[in-house]
Amino acid sequence: MHIPEIIYSAAAGALAGIFFTWLVMRARRAVLADRLASATTEIETTRTERDALRGELSDHSARFARLESALEQEREKSKEMAAFAQAATQTLKDTFKGLSADTLAQSSEQFLHLAKSAFESFHVKASGDLAQRQKAVEEIVRPVKEALDKVNTQVAEVEKSRKQAYGSLTATVESLLRGQKELSTETGNLVSALRKPMVRGRWGEIQLRRVVEFAGMLPHCDFVEQSSVKTETGTLRPDMLVRLPGGKLVVVDSKAPLEAYLSAVSAEDEATRKKFMADHTRHLRTHIQQLSDKAYWEQFDQAPDFVVLFLPGEPFFSAALEQDEGLIEFAVARRIILASPTTLITLLQAVSYGWQQEQIAENARHIQELGADLYRRISKMADHFGTVGKSLDRAVKSYNDAVGSLEARVLPAARRFSELDTSIKNEIPKIEPVNVVSRDISAPELIEPPEEEEET
Repeated sequence: MHIPEIIYSAAAGALAGIFFTWLVMRARRAVLADRLASATTEIETTRTERDALRGELSDHSARFARLESALEQEREKSKEMAAFAQAATQTLKDTFKGLSADTLAQSSEQFLHLAKSAFESFHVKASGDLAQRQKAVEEIVRPVKEALDKVNTQVAEVEKSRKQAYGSLTATVESLLRGQKELSTETGNLVSALRKPMVRGRWGEIQLRRVVEFAGMLPHCDFVEQSSVKTETGTLRPDMLVRLPGGKLVVVDSKAPLEAYLSAVSAEDEATRKKFMADHTRHLRTHIQQLSDKAYWEQFDQAPDFVVLFLPGEPFFSAALEQDEGLIEFAVARRIILASPTTLITLLQAVSYGWQQEQIAENARHIQELGADLYRRISKMADHFGTVGKSLDRAVKSYNDAVGSLEARVLPAARRFSELDTSIKNEIPKIEPVNVVSRDISAPELIEPPEEEEET
Protein backbone atom coordinates (compact mmCIF):
# COMPACT_ATOMS: atom_id res chain seq x y z
CA MET A 1 0.00 0.00 0.00
CA HIS A 2 1.36 3.47 -0.95
CA ILE A 3 2.01 6.15 1.68
CA PRO A 4 -0.78 8.51 0.39
CA GLU A 5 -3.32 5.70 0.63
CA ILE A 6 -2.18 4.96 4.18
CA ILE A 7 -2.53 8.65 5.06
CA TYR A 8 -5.97 8.86 3.47
CA SER A 9 -7.10 5.69 5.24
CA ALA A 10 -5.82 6.97 8.59
CA ALA A 11 -7.47 10.34 8.02
CA ALA A 12 -10.73 8.66 7.01
CA GLY A 13 -10.64 6.48 10.14
CA ALA A 14 -9.99 9.54 12.29
CA LEU A 15 -12.84 11.36 10.58
CA ALA A 16 -15.16 8.45 11.18
CA GLY A 17 -14.18 8.53 14.87
CA ILE A 18 -14.75 12.30 15.00
CA PHE A 19 -18.11 11.90 13.31
CA PHE A 20 -19.28 9.26 15.80
CA THR A 21 -17.89 11.37 18.67
CA TRP A 22 -19.97 14.21 17.32
CA LEU A 23 -23.07 12.00 17.36
CA VAL A 24 -22.33 10.90 20.97
CA MET A 25 -21.78 14.49 22.11
CA ARG A 26 -25.01 15.56 20.44
CA ALA A 27 -26.90 12.82 22.29
CA ARG A 28 -25.18 13.86 25.53
CA ARG A 29 -26.16 17.47 24.92
CA ALA A 30 -29.79 16.39 24.48
CA VAL A 31 -29.64 14.50 27.82
CA LEU A 32 -28.11 17.52 29.58
CA ALA A 33 -30.77 19.78 28.05
CA ASP A 34 -33.48 17.47 29.43
CA ARG A 35 -31.83 17.61 32.87
CA LEU A 36 -31.67 21.40 32.64
CA ALA A 37 -35.36 21.59 31.75
CA SER A 38 -36.20 19.26 34.68
CA ALA A 39 -34.11 21.34 37.12
CA THR A 40 -35.75 24.56 35.85
CA THR A 41 -39.22 23.05 36.40
CA GLU A 42 -38.23 21.99 39.92
CA ILE A 43 -36.93 25.51 40.69
CA GLU A 44 -40.16 27.05 39.41
CA THR A 45 -42.16 24.69 41.65
CA THR A 46 -39.94 25.62 44.62
CA ARG A 47 -40.45 29.30 43.89
CA THR A 48 -44.23 28.84 43.80
CA GLU A 49 -44.14 27.04 47.17
CA ARG A 50 -41.87 29.74 48.58
CA ASP A 51 -44.26 32.50 47.42
CA ALA A 52 -47.19 30.64 49.01
CA LEU A 53 -45.28 30.34 52.31
CA ARG A 54 -44.36 33.99 52.14
CA GLY A 55 -48.06 34.83 51.72
CA GLU A 56 -48.94 32.78 54.81
CA LEU A 57 -46.09 34.43 56.69
CA SER A 58 -47.39 37.85 55.71
CA ASP A 59 -50.91 36.96 56.96
CA HIS A 60 -49.56 35.65 60.29
CA SER A 61 -47.32 38.69 60.65
CA ALA A 62 -50.30 41.03 60.16
CA ARG A 63 -52.33 39.10 62.74
CA PHE A 64 -49.40 39.16 65.18
CA ALA A 65 -49.07 42.92 64.67
CA ARG A 66 -52.77 43.40 65.46
CA LEU A 67 -52.42 41.36 68.67
CA GLU A 68 -49.31 43.29 69.69
CA SER A 69 -51.21 46.53 69.15
CA ALA A 70 -54.12 45.33 71.33
CA LEU A 71 -51.70 44.25 74.07
CA GLU A 72 -49.95 47.61 73.96
CA GLN A 73 -53.32 49.39 74.30
CA GLU A 74 -54.15 47.30 77.38
CA ARG A 75 -50.79 48.19 78.90
CA GLU A 76 -51.45 51.91 78.30
CA LYS A 77 -54.85 51.63 80.00
CA SER A 78 -53.28 49.94 83.03
CA LYS A 79 -50.67 52.70 83.26
CA GLU A 80 -53.40 55.35 83.06
CA MET A 81 -55.38 53.68 85.88
CA ALA A 82 -52.29 53.47 88.11
CA ALA A 83 -51.53 57.15 87.44
CA PHE A 84 -55.10 58.09 88.25
CA ALA A 85 -54.96 56.23 91.59
CA GLN A 86 -51.69 57.91 92.50
CA ALA A 87 -53.07 61.34 91.60
CA ALA A 88 -56.23 60.74 93.69
CA THR A 89 -54.13 59.77 96.71
CA GLN A 90 -52.00 62.89 96.39
CA THR A 91 -55.13 65.04 96.06
CA LEU A 92 -56.64 63.60 99.25
CA LYS A 93 -53.42 64.19 101.11
CA ASP A 94 -53.32 67.80 99.98
CA THR A 95 -56.99 68.30 100.93
CA PHE A 96 -56.71 67.02 104.50
CA LYS A 97 -53.35 68.66 105.15
CA GLY A 98 -55.08 71.98 105.83
CA LEU A 99 -57.40 70.64 108.46
CA SER A 100 -56.53 70.54 112.11
CA ALA A 101 -54.08 67.85 112.87
CA ASP A 102 -55.62 67.19 116.22
CA THR A 103 -59.21 67.08 115.06
CA LEU A 104 -58.79 65.26 111.86
CA ALA A 105 -55.61 63.28 112.49
CA GLN A 106 -57.32 60.09 113.41
CA SER A 107 -60.03 60.47 110.77
CA SER A 108 -57.55 61.29 108.06
CA GLU A 109 -55.35 58.39 108.99
CA GLN A 110 -58.36 56.08 108.95
CA PHE A 111 -59.53 57.55 105.67
CA LEU A 112 -56.10 57.32 104.19
CA HIS A 113 -55.81 53.75 105.40
CA LEU A 114 -59.15 52.87 103.85
CA ALA A 115 -58.29 54.72 100.67
CA LYS A 116 -54.93 53.03 100.50
CA SER A 117 -56.57 49.63 101.03
CA ALA A 118 -59.14 50.40 98.38
CA PHE A 119 -56.55 51.63 95.89
CA GLU A 120 -54.26 48.66 96.61
CA SER A 121 -57.16 46.29 96.05
CA PHE A 122 -58.00 48.16 92.85
CA HIS A 123 -54.34 48.02 91.77
CA VAL A 124 -54.13 44.26 92.52
CA LYS A 125 -57.31 43.68 90.58
CA ALA A 126 -56.08 45.79 87.71
CA SER A 127 -52.76 43.98 87.73
CA GLY A 128 -54.58 40.62 87.78
CA ASP A 129 -56.77 41.66 84.87
CA LEU A 130 -53.68 42.83 82.99
CA ALA A 131 -51.89 39.52 83.66
CA GLN A 132 -54.92 37.57 82.53
CA ARG A 133 -55.25 39.66 79.41
CA GLN A 134 -51.53 39.32 78.71
CA LYS A 135 -51.81 35.54 79.21
CA ALA A 136 -54.82 35.41 76.89
CA VAL A 137 -52.91 37.41 74.32
CA GLU A 138 -49.95 35.05 74.67
CA GLU A 139 -52.29 32.08 74.19
CA ILE A 140 -53.60 33.68 71.03
CA VAL A 141 -50.16 34.63 69.82
CA ARG A 142 -48.56 31.24 70.58
CA PRO A 143 -50.04 29.42 67.48
CA VAL A 144 -49.06 32.38 65.37
CA LYS A 145 -45.53 32.22 66.76
CA GLU A 146 -45.37 28.47 66.15
CA ALA A 147 -46.68 28.95 62.60
CA LEU A 148 -44.11 31.67 62.03
CA ASP A 149 -41.34 29.42 63.34
CA LYS A 150 -42.57 26.64 61.05
CA VAL A 151 -42.71 29.03 58.11
CA ASN A 152 -39.19 30.25 58.88
CA THR A 153 -37.98 26.62 59.01
CA GLN A 154 -39.67 25.82 55.72
CA VAL A 155 -38.31 28.96 54.13
CA ALA A 156 -34.82 28.01 55.31
CA GLU A 157 -35.26 24.49 53.86
CA VAL A 158 -36.58 25.95 50.60
CA GLU A 159 -33.63 28.31 50.44
CA LYS A 160 -31.26 25.43 51.11
CA SER A 161 -32.93 23.32 48.41
CA ARG A 162 -32.81 26.29 46.06
CA LYS A 163 -29.09 26.72 46.65
CA GLN A 164 -28.52 23.00 46.09
CA ALA A 165 -30.67 23.04 42.96
CA TYR A 166 -28.87 26.10 41.64
CA GLY A 167 -25.55 24.43 42.44
CA SER A 168 -26.54 21.28 40.58
CA LEU A 169 -27.96 23.39 37.76
CA THR A 170 -24.74 25.38 37.57
CA ALA A 171 -22.69 22.18 37.37
CA THR A 172 -25.04 20.82 34.70
CA VAL A 173 -24.84 24.02 32.69
CA GLU A 174 -21.06 24.06 32.98
CA SER A 175 -20.91 20.42 31.84
CA LEU A 176 -23.29 21.27 29.00
CA LEU A 177 -21.12 24.21 27.99
CA ARG A 178 -17.99 22.05 28.09
CA GLY A 179 -19.72 19.39 26.00
CA GLN A 180 -20.96 22.06 23.61
CA LYS A 181 -17.46 23.47 23.29
CA GLU A 182 -15.97 20.01 22.69
CA LEU A 183 -18.74 19.23 20.22
CA SER A 184 -18.10 22.49 18.39
CA THR A 185 -14.38 21.73 18.24
CA GLU A 186 -14.94 18.18 16.95
CA THR A 187 -17.54 19.41 14.48
CA GLY A 188 -15.13 22.04 13.22
CA ASN A 189 -12.41 19.44 12.78
CA LEU A 190 -14.82 17.13 10.97
CA VAL A 191 -16.07 19.88 8.68
CA SER A 192 -12.53 21.04 7.88
CA ALA A 193 -11.42 17.52 7.04
CA LEU A 194 -14.49 16.68 4.95
CA ARG A 195 -13.94 19.73 2.78
CA LYS A 196 -11.04 17.88 1.12
CA PRO A 197 -12.46 15.86 -1.81
CA MET A 198 -10.08 12.90 -1.39
CA VAL A 199 -10.78 12.59 2.32
CA ARG A 200 -14.51 13.02 1.77
CA GLY A 201 -14.49 10.34 -0.94
CA ARG A 202 -12.54 7.91 1.22
CA TRP A 203 -14.88 8.55 4.14
CA GLY A 204 -17.87 7.86 1.89
CA GLU A 205 -16.29 4.55 0.80
CA ILE A 206 -15.66 3.58 4.43
CA GLN A 207 -19.25 4.38 5.34
CA LEU A 208 -20.42 2.37 2.34
CA ARG A 209 -18.32 -0.63 3.37
CA ARG A 210 -19.60 -0.44 6.96
CA VAL A 211 -23.19 -0.41 5.71
CA VAL A 212 -22.54 -3.39 3.42
CA GLU A 213 -20.81 -5.38 6.17
CA PHE A 214 -23.62 -4.58 8.60
CA ALA A 215 -26.14 -5.89 6.07
CA GLY A 216 -24.16 -9.16 5.76
CA MET A 217 -22.97 -8.55 2.17
CA LEU A 218 -19.28 -9.45 2.45
CA PRO A 219 -16.88 -8.43 -0.36
CA HIS A 220 -15.80 -11.91 -1.32
CA CYS A 221 -19.27 -13.19 -2.12
CA ASP A 222 -21.81 -10.44 -2.74
CA PHE A 223 -20.21 -7.19 -3.87
CA VAL A 224 -17.15 -5.83 -5.65
CA GLU A 225 -15.67 -2.38 -4.98
CA GLN A 226 -14.19 0.01 -7.52
CA SER A 227 -15.01 -1.95 -10.67
CA SER A 228 -14.55 -0.02 -13.91
CA VAL A 229 -15.86 -0.24 -17.46
CA LYS A 230 -14.57 1.53 -20.57
CA THR A 231 -17.03 3.38 -22.79
CA GLU A 232 -16.78 5.66 -25.82
CA THR A 233 -16.78 8.72 -23.56
CA GLY A 234 -14.19 7.36 -21.12
CA THR A 235 -13.86 5.02 -18.16
CA LEU A 236 -16.80 4.69 -15.75
CA ARG A 237 -15.94 3.64 -12.24
CA PRO A 238 -18.84 3.01 -9.87
CA ASP A 239 -18.08 2.81 -6.16
CA MET A 240 -19.69 -0.60 -5.73
CA LEU A 241 -21.41 -3.37 -7.66
CA VAL A 242 -23.85 -5.45 -5.68
CA ARG A 243 -24.29 -8.90 -7.16
CA LEU A 244 -27.86 -10.19 -7.20
CA PRO A 245 -29.00 -13.81 -7.54
CA GLY A 246 -29.18 -14.87 -11.15
CA GLY A 247 -26.10 -12.91 -12.21
CA LYS A 248 -27.75 -9.47 -11.95
CA LEU A 249 -25.90 -6.34 -10.74
CA VAL A 250 -26.88 -3.15 -8.87
CA VAL A 251 -24.61 -0.14 -9.36
CA VAL A 252 -23.98 2.06 -6.27
CA ASP A 253 -22.39 5.53 -6.40
CA SER A 254 -21.30 7.34 -3.22
CA LYS A 255 -19.77 10.54 -4.69
CA ALA A 256 -22.46 12.83 -3.26
CA PRO A 257 -21.71 16.59 -3.08
CA LEU A 258 -21.43 17.71 0.56
CA GLU A 259 -19.50 20.99 0.37
CA ALA A 260 -22.57 23.24 0.66
CA TYR A 261 -24.00 21.21 3.52
CA LEU A 262 -20.76 21.51 5.49
CA SER A 263 -20.79 25.27 4.92
CA ALA A 264 -24.40 25.40 6.17
CA VAL A 265 -23.48 23.51 9.33
CA SER A 266 -20.69 25.99 10.14
CA ALA A 267 -22.77 29.07 9.24
CA GLU A 268 -23.19 31.64 12.02
CA ASP A 269 -26.59 33.09 11.04
CA GLU A 270 -29.86 31.63 9.80
CA ALA A 271 -29.89 33.43 6.46
CA THR A 272 -26.46 32.09 5.50
CA ARG A 273 -27.44 28.62 6.63
CA LYS A 274 -30.59 28.64 4.48
CA LYS A 275 -28.58 29.84 1.48
CA PHE A 276 -26.05 27.01 1.79
CA MET A 277 -28.85 24.46 2.34
CA ALA A 278 -30.47 25.61 -0.90
CA ASP A 279 -27.06 25.24 -2.61
CA HIS A 280 -26.75 21.72 -1.15
CA THR A 281 -30.09 20.71 -2.68
CA ARG A 282 -29.18 22.30 -6.01
CA HIS A 283 -25.79 20.54 -6.10
CA LEU A 284 -27.47 17.24 -5.31
CA ARG A 285 -29.94 17.73 -8.17
CA THR A 286 -27.03 18.46 -10.54
CA HIS A 287 -25.20 15.31 -9.39
CA ILE A 288 -28.35 13.24 -9.91
CA GLN A 289 -28.60 14.52 -13.49
CA GLN A 290 -24.89 13.84 -14.14
CA LEU A 291 -25.18 10.33 -12.71
CA SER A 292 -28.23 9.68 -14.88
CA ASP A 293 -26.33 10.84 -17.97
CA LYS A 294 -23.66 8.17 -17.34
CA ALA A 295 -26.32 5.47 -17.95
CA TYR A 296 -24.60 2.71 -16.01
CA TRP A 297 -27.45 0.33 -16.91
CA GLU A 298 -26.30 0.45 -20.54
CA GLN A 299 -22.67 -0.35 -19.68
CA PHE A 300 -23.39 -3.43 -17.53
CA ASP A 301 -25.43 -6.09 -19.34
CA GLN A 302 -26.80 -7.59 -16.16
CA ALA A 303 -27.60 -4.29 -14.37
CA PRO A 304 -31.23 -3.19 -13.84
CA ASP A 305 -32.45 0.15 -15.18
CA PHE A 306 -31.51 2.20 -12.11
CA VAL A 307 -28.49 3.32 -10.07
CA VAL A 308 -28.33 3.77 -6.28
CA LEU A 309 -26.93 7.13 -5.10
CA PHE A 310 -25.61 6.63 -1.56
CA LEU A 311 -25.57 9.61 0.85
CA PRO A 312 -23.18 8.67 3.71
CA GLY A 313 -25.29 10.30 6.45
CA GLU A 314 -28.96 10.69 7.34
CA PRO A 315 -28.67 14.52 7.80
CA PHE A 316 -27.46 14.96 4.19
CA PHE A 317 -30.63 13.25 2.94
CA SER A 318 -33.14 14.86 5.31
CA ALA A 319 -31.70 18.38 4.82
CA ALA A 320 -32.11 18.09 1.04
CA LEU A 321 -35.70 16.83 1.38
CA GLU A 322 -36.58 19.75 3.68
CA GLN A 323 -35.51 22.16 0.94
CA ASP A 324 -36.95 20.18 -2.00
CA GLU A 325 -39.89 17.86 -1.35
CA GLY A 326 -39.89 16.69 -4.99
CA LEU A 327 -36.26 15.54 -4.93
CA ILE A 328 -37.12 11.83 -4.71
CA GLU A 329 -39.53 12.07 -7.67
CA PHE A 330 -36.89 14.01 -9.64
CA ALA A 331 -34.32 11.26 -9.00
CA VAL A 332 -36.68 8.35 -9.74
CA ALA A 333 -37.66 9.93 -13.06
CA ARG A 334 -33.97 9.77 -13.98
CA ARG A 335 -33.54 6.16 -12.79
CA ILE A 336 -31.64 7.22 -9.66
CA ILE A 337 -32.58 5.80 -6.24
CA LEU A 338 -31.52 8.02 -3.31
CA ALA A 339 -30.35 5.93 -0.33
CA SER A 340 -29.25 6.94 3.14
CA PRO A 341 -27.42 4.40 5.37
CA THR A 342 -30.75 3.19 6.79
CA THR A 343 -32.46 2.65 3.44
CA LEU A 344 -29.34 1.09 1.88
CA ILE A 345 -29.07 -1.36 4.78
CA THR A 346 -32.71 -2.33 4.16
CA LEU A 347 -32.06 -2.77 0.43
CA LEU A 348 -28.93 -4.86 1.00
CA GLN A 349 -30.64 -7.01 3.60
CA ALA A 350 -33.33 -7.77 1.02
CA VAL A 351 -30.56 -8.74 -1.43
CA SER A 352 -28.94 -10.86 1.29
CA TYR A 353 -32.28 -12.60 1.84
CA GLY A 354 -32.41 -13.28 -1.91
CA TRP A 355 -28.95 -14.83 -1.73
CA GLN A 356 -30.09 -16.99 1.16
CA GLN A 357 -33.07 -18.19 -0.88
CA GLU A 358 -30.74 -18.81 -3.84
CA GLN A 359 -28.50 -20.90 -1.60
CA ILE A 360 -31.51 -22.82 -0.33
CA ALA A 361 -32.60 -23.49 -3.93
CA GLU A 362 -29.06 -24.58 -4.85
CA ASN A 363 -29.00 -26.97 -1.90
CA ALA A 364 -32.37 -28.31 -2.97
CA ARG A 365 -30.99 -28.97 -6.48
CA HIS A 366 -28.00 -30.80 -4.98
CA ILE A 367 -30.31 -32.84 -2.77
CA GLN A 368 -32.44 -33.71 -5.82
CA GLU A 369 -29.36 -34.81 -7.76
CA LEU A 370 -28.09 -36.86 -4.83
CA GLY A 371 -31.53 -38.47 -4.45
CA ALA A 372 -31.71 -39.37 -8.13
CA ASP A 373 -28.18 -40.82 -8.02
CA LEU A 374 -29.04 -42.78 -4.88
CA TYR A 375 -32.17 -44.09 -6.58
CA ARG A 376 -30.14 -45.27 -9.57
CA ARG A 377 -27.60 -46.95 -7.30
CA ILE A 378 -30.32 -48.72 -5.29
CA SER A 379 -31.93 -49.93 -8.54
CA LYS A 380 -28.60 -51.29 -9.72
CA MET A 381 -28.04 -52.98 -6.37
CA ALA A 382 -31.51 -54.58 -6.67
CA ASP A 383 -30.41 -56.07 -10.01
CA HIS A 384 -27.36 -57.56 -8.30
CA PHE A 385 -29.56 -59.00 -5.55
CA GLY A 386 -31.81 -60.55 -8.23
CA THR A 387 -28.76 -62.13 -9.85
CA VAL A 388 -27.57 -63.45 -6.47
CA GLY A 389 -31.03 -64.96 -5.84
CA LYS A 390 -31.06 -66.68 -9.19
CA SER A 391 -27.54 -68.01 -8.56
CA LEU A 392 -28.71 -69.33 -5.19
CA ASP A 393 -31.65 -71.10 -6.86
CA ARG A 394 -29.31 -72.72 -9.44
CA ALA A 395 -26.91 -73.75 -6.64
CA VAL A 396 -29.80 -75.33 -4.67
CA LYS A 397 -31.03 -77.14 -7.82
CA SER A 398 -27.49 -78.42 -8.52
CA TYR A 399 -27.20 -79.49 -4.88
CA ASN A 400 -30.49 -81.36 -5.00
CA ASP A 401 -29.52 -82.99 -8.34
CA ALA A 402 -26.20 -84.06 -6.82
CA VAL A 403 -28.02 -85.46 -3.74
CA GLY A 404 -30.43 -87.39 -6.01
CA SER A 405 -27.57 -88.75 -8.08
CA LEU A 406 -25.68 -89.69 -4.91
CA GLU A 407 -28.65 -91.52 -3.45
CA ALA A 408 -29.63 -93.24 -6.72
CA ARG A 409 -26.27 -94.21 -8.11
CA VAL A 410 -23.48 -94.06 -5.48
CA LEU A 411 -24.97 -94.92 -2.10
CA PRO A 412 -26.60 -98.26 -3.09
CA ALA A 413 -23.24 -99.63 -4.32
CA ALA A 414 -21.52 -98.23 -1.23
CA ARG A 415 -24.03 -99.88 1.07
CA ARG A 416 -23.55 -103.25 -0.67
CA PHE A 417 -19.81 -102.88 -0.14
CA SER A 418 -20.34 -102.39 3.60
CA GLU A 419 -22.54 -105.51 3.62
CA LEU A 420 -19.72 -107.57 2.09
CA ASP A 421 -17.03 -106.14 4.43
CA THR A 422 -18.09 -106.62 8.00
CA SER A 423 -15.14 -104.70 9.35
CA ILE A 424 -16.78 -101.39 8.27
CA LYS A 425 -18.81 -100.16 11.22
CA ASN A 426 -19.70 -96.56 10.25
CA GLU A 427 -22.88 -96.06 8.28
CA ILE A 428 -23.20 -93.52 5.56
CA PRO A 429 -25.50 -90.71 6.84
CA LYS A 430 -28.59 -89.85 4.93
CA ILE A 431 -28.29 -86.67 2.94
CA GLU A 432 -31.49 -84.56 2.80
CA PRO A 433 -32.23 -82.37 -0.17
CA VAL A 434 -32.61 -78.54 0.31
CA ASN A 435 -36.20 -77.42 -0.12
CA VAL A 436 -35.69 -73.65 0.55
CA VAL A 437 -35.69 -71.25 -2.38
CA SER A 438 -34.50 -67.62 -2.47
CA ARG A 439 -37.10 -64.83 -2.04
CA ASP A 440 -37.97 -62.83 -5.10
CA ILE A 441 -37.73 -59.00 -5.01
CA SER A 442 -41.31 -57.71 -5.15
CA ALA A 443 -40.89 -53.91 -5.01
CA PRO A 444 -41.89 -52.61 -8.48
CA GLU A 445 -39.39 -49.75 -8.46
CA LEU A 446 -36.61 -52.30 -7.82
CA ILE A 447 -37.81 -54.76 -10.43
CA GLU A 448 -38.36 -52.23 -13.24
CA PRO A 449 -36.43 -49.00 -12.58
CA PRO A 450 -37.33 -46.01 -14.81
CA GLU A 451 -35.32 -46.03 -18.04
CA GLU A 452 -34.38 -42.34 -17.79
CA GLU A 453 -32.65 -42.89 -14.45
CA GLU A 454 -30.75 -46.10 -15.39
CA GLU A 455 -27.02 -45.88 -15.06
CA THR A 456 -25.30 -45.52 -18.42
